[in-house]
Amino acid sequence: MLTWLSLNWLTIVVILVLGLIVFGIIRGMIRDRRAGKRSCGGCSGDCSHCAHAAEHGKA
Repeated sequence: MLTWLSLNWLTIVVILVLGLIVFGIIRGMIRDRRAGKRSCGGCSGDCSHCAHAAEHGKA
């Protein structure tokens, strides 16, 4: 077991770091959603919650 860990420690570290990054992204998305922020990156007029929805006739 120790031999396997010593041969694969770098792979294990990379997987753990990537897992933490994904966890942080998901956690940030959940916090933003609870704070009322939307994931929409811009205003194309397609989303009814857009700040300019009234201008697009969506509100």
